[in-house]
Amino acid sequence: MAKIAINIATGSLQQAEMIVGIDLGTTNSLVAIIHPETKKPIALKEHNSSSLVPSVIHFDELGNITVGEEAKKFLETDPANTIFSAKRLMGKSYNDIKQNANFFTYKVIDDDTESLVKVQVGSKFYSPIELSSFILKELKARAEHILKTPVTKAVITVPAYFNDAQRQATRDAGKLAGLDVLRIVNEPTAASLAYGLGLAADEEKTIAVYDLGGGTFDISILKITNGIFEVLSTNGDTYLGGDDFDRVIVEHWMTEFGITEDELHLNKELSQGLRLRAEEAKKYLSSNESFSVDFNGDNLSITKEKFESLIQSLIDKTLQCCVNAVKDSKVAISEIETVVMVGGSTRIPAVKKAVSDFFNQPVHDEVNPDEVVALGAAIQADILAGNNKDFLLLDITPLSLGIETMGGLMDVLIPRNSKIPTKVGRQYTTQKDGQGSMRISVFQGERDLVKDNRRLAEFNLTSIPGMPAGFPKVEVSFLINADGILVIKAKELRSGVEQSIEVKPQYGLTDEDVEKMLLESITHAKDDIAIRAIVEAKTEGEQILETTEKFLTKNSHIVSQPEMIATAQAMQNLQLALTMDDKDLIHSKIEELNEITRPFAERAMDAAVSGALKGKTV
Repeated sequence: MAKIAINIATGSLQQAEMIVGIDLGTTNSLVAIIHPETKKPIALKEHNSSSLVPSVIHFDELGNITVGEEAKKFLETDPANTIFSAKRLMGKSYNDIKQNANFFTYKVIDDDTESLVKVQVGSKFYSPIELSSFILKELKARAEHILKTPVTKAVITVPAYFNDAQRQATRDAGKLAGLDVLRIVNEPTAASLAYGLGLAADEEKTIAVYDLGGGTFDISILKITNGIFEVLSTNGDTYLGGDDFDRVIVEHWMTEFGITEDELHLNKELSQGLRLRAEEAKKYLSSNESFSVDFNGDNLSITKEKFESLIQSLIDKTLQCCVNAVKDSKVAISEIETVVMVGGSTRIPAVKKAVSDFFNQPVHDEVNPDEVVALGAAIQADILAGNNKDFLLLDITPLSLGIETMGGLMDVLIPRNSKIPTKVGRQYTTQKDGQGSMRISVFQGERDLVKDNRRLAEFNLTSIPGMPAGFPKVEVSFLINADGILVIKAKELRSGVEQSIEVKPQYGLTDEDVEKMLLESITHAKDDIAIRAIVEAKTEGEQILETTEKFLTKNSHIVSQPEMIATAQAMQNLQLALTMDDKDLIHSKIEELNEITRPFAERAMDAAVSGALKGKTV
């Protein structure tokens, strides 16, 4: 007898498998599905509540985690333990974000290296992947609560400019949250799908997607040909958004009432109160001429005209990005046929008018701009589920392909469900001084350690000229052609030494094998990622010990006796931590060693600079 699942809450029949669309945003995130009856995309929400979940995570002193509206309340009262904008840290090293480091009120670890950033909360260290997984876990739980059915598969959106590492980090976050991420979709592509663009097989169109969110702005120019979306150019400002519009209103009131920056900084309640009233004013002025509210006995007011004059320079900044994007796309403004508006801040009439004037046409804003990306992701999920037969789904890779890196980890170059043909490259370097060859081992599978995946091929890149560790640049590129043949190339960029190999990645695997490998990757996701984190921490610890040792040998003359003893002790502590399987302990010992060595590393740098300048007039 066949079993049919019925949703008790709505009485409607449920699909055997629900694939959700997720917009993992910098400020807010949400989940959408295709409604089983109406076949239309809808954003999931409880009765009377918003579909938006603030992308905010709070850790209390017992280590309990809250996500969303509840966590948002702690942004002012407990800033050190409340994480926001984790998406900005995805796939980034400290060097990538240091010029904006003061934007974050929590502790982002500065180990002055190219390794990926970590966030310290109390004695624990979290990667942006783990932080994003907490938001995805909350979205998954929320969807399961509303749908009364397990949710294990998802399509997640990312900005068009996200690089390979940032996309892979998003996949890993999904995996850690217990989601099988079927596809990573560009946000402008998802927004276009929500407007029905690109769904017709014979359609050819050039479109612009203007996305002004809470904290970031992006403009993308896309070309759609036969259901294939090509990003011609993308531009934007990752530190410009609705929060800045609130800020100019707060500054206006500060001037009016003689409030200084210091007062605002010291008085959290005043700061939070003004910010919330400013947000209220901004929203109210979208459909009214003036706003007025009583606040602590004072009347806070602002007119629409004044607000528009205050935000003009911010709007102009976005238009300059549009100029750059159009220039880079090599497409004339007159050739752009459709302009799509995304993000809550595009509700501001002055923004809409400015964009419409810039592109010389009315803009599309009929679909809720907060939800449009998630709705598009749900449409893509529906296509992947095989429910939307009108849409052409190109050939895809059934399993991820990658190479083995230090510690036996799998570094994915082509994630599963990537469209083929496809090509991707990534740079690696040597681990030891004078290393003359590098073994390239290629694997297929979804697990974090190569020993749990399937080995496809292996070859040695030899004749690398002798150079210090970390100096050679070896680019490994994977190309899957239309016949599904994988061509792997390795090239040392400084010397031009090159080698390549061909393999057929799917050879000898049945559908059952693929299914089994996928199932195992989800079942073991938590353990795999925990092991990966420990291996990465140990690798980083070993590298730092080696670097410190080399440094001390070379610069012993500028290090005092007490510094030498303290450093030796810190190195010993780290060495001991490396024998234990505790990533937080290892990271804390790395941080302690960095703190001790930072002053004399700076002295060595100063000495080197003054030595180089000696005898030269500047």
